[in-house]
Amino acid sequence: MADCMAGGTNNVLLVTDSYKVTHHVQYPENTTHVYSYFESRGGKFPKTVFFGLQYLLKRWLVGQIVTKEKIEEAKEIYNLHFKQEVFNEEGWNYILEEHDGYLPLRIKAVPEGTVVPYKNVLFTVENTDPKCFWLTNYFETLLVQVWYPMTVATNSYYQKDLIAKCMQETADDFSGLPYMLHDFGFRGSTSVEAAGIGGCAHLINFLGTDTIAALTTAKKYYNCDIAGYSIPAAEHSTITTWGKDGEVNGFRNMLEKFPDGIMACVSDSYNIWNACEKLWGEELKDIIIERGKRDARLVVRPDSGNPSEVVIKVLEILGRKFGTTTNSKGYKLLPSYIRVIQGDGVSYETLEEIGMNLKKHSWSIDNVTFGSGGALLQKIDRDTQKCAYKCSAAIIDGKEISVFKQPITDTGKKSKKGRLTLECKDGQFVTVQRGKGDLNKDILVPVFENGKLLQDYTMDEIRSRAEIDLLKNN
Repeated sequence: MADCMAGGTNNVLLVTDSYKVTHHVQYPENTTHVYSYFESRGGKFPKTVFFGLQYLLKRWLVGQIVTKEKIEEAKEIYNLHFKQEVFNEEGWNYILEEHDGYLPLRIKAVPEGTVVPYKNVLFTVENTDPKCFWLTNYFETLLVQVWYPMTVATNSYYQKDLIAKCMQETADDFSGLPYMLHDFGFRGSTSVEAAGIGGCAHLINFLGTDTIAALTTAKKYYNCDIAGYSIPAAEHSTITTWGKDGEVNGFRNMLEKFPDGIMACVSDSYNIWNACEKLWGEELKDIIIERGKRDARLVVRPDSGNPSEVVIKVLEILGRKFGTTTNSKGYKLLPSYIRVIQGDGVSYETLEEIGMNLKKHSWSIDNVTFGSGGALLQKIDRDTQKCAYKCSAAIIDGKEISVFKQPITDTGKKSKKGRLTLECKDGQFVTVQRGKGDLNKDILVPVFENGKLLQDYTMDEIRSRAEIDLLKNN
């Protein structure tokens, strides 16, 4: 049997839905070619940031991935699973013998990091050997999993856009933007693998993360030595072990053990208002100011309550204790040596509320950074951007036909027809159907063919493509 991995098998023949194992006999006689595509056909956000296909290709499809051992393992499992012989042993042996275990598939895709309005093709898949027509849709299950990193990247992108717009109104510049949304999502992810690729998707837009799996994913699959950064920070266990009466000593210990640079300290273990007013604002005030002379910074972290209300009250208390200045936009700033991070209940929706409340109370968003966990990496699904993979063309009896679905009960699930190109017309993305597009203008580029990776994107390239319009035009 093949080696087992954390997420299940390492046998790509087993990475499909059960019913697809039976599909090789379901196509019309003399089918020689099947062509399918992937798109976001709607969703929460009007555009999607395409990301994650390269990870799936490198992880699963590149190289000699079909072996005799894997075929035997799959045959054994499927015969037990179906209680009958439905496995396409002949087809897989053909790939092993005629293609040396390399997949006879061609995949074209938009360059990763491209921001594309929904209802447009994002990648296409087709077989390159007429005897392997059944292979195109066998890998739908695996390839559709690009929905996850793509949706995380999109969710993060729109939060970046929201924060940037608030900065445009209330901050002097955008210098702090790359660190304004920090990934706290590792522990809430469904697996280490999900945290890795989801956290990596967030790092397209920001540089702050506590999800170390994202760093290793970016390095292995996206040619990035170090994709994100963090700072020393306290958690409740390291503060509450000092006891309620000793909380100030726990705070003092943080200031002393991390005398330079940026340090964050959770401050709501008991009474966040007292912590800001008495502990940080009085007992430890001189140490905080002295650290500030070395450009060190304390970041106070509330971690409970209504985010938009708590942030304002914390700022008001700290402002009274440490003073404020007014920036060029007329908004208040704490001294540079003290800031706030809101890491509880942060999502696209609550970020908007917090931003509005900051403006209402004349505080610059530069005073606050944000941390997000579940809402960043987990509170999404395939329907967030309505991702789908559909067959749109086939060659049968030597004739190419358009293939589509058009359910009378749901017009939103109508699929595209024929061969597709993604083109830019009058500054807008347009998917051209039925093979009527101009291949010379096609934005889709070959990324995989016959087991070989044809494009190897770096994080820097992807980040450049995925930059928000406000910064591109600034």
